[in-house]
Amino acid sequence: MIDHIDLPVRDIAASRDFYTAALAPLGYTPGPQLTATVGCLLAPVPGGVAAPVLWLHEDPEARGDVHVAFTAADRATVHAFHHAARAAGGKDNGAPRERPEYHPGYYAAYVLDPDGANVEAVCHH
Repeated sequence: MIDHIDLPVRDIAASRDFYTAALAPLGYTPGPQLTATVGCLLAPVPGGVAAPVLWLHEDPEARGDVHVAFTAADRATVHAFHHAARAAGGKDNGAPRERPEYHPGYYAAYVLDPDGANVEAVCHH
């Protein structure tokens, strides 16, 4: 199990706004902004608490050559993620649909974040 992910981003404010909007359908909420260049988003974890799972740190050299997949509860949540991410400025990189090339029931959508990272929401049923 993954404890947290740290993504380099070129513009912390723009990326924080994007991820806050895009991941809201998945239950993520804004976390503390530790410094001017480091912040996080909180995700619900077992026990009903929220933990800092997605860390963003500003790096002017960030290239966006990352793929991150977030678990969605169901297909409707995959659609909500895709809609929210695009409304927040993400570029469509794959509309919500089943992707049997991975395995039966793999249902996902993809967007590119402000730095070009491939961000996915997926459910497996």
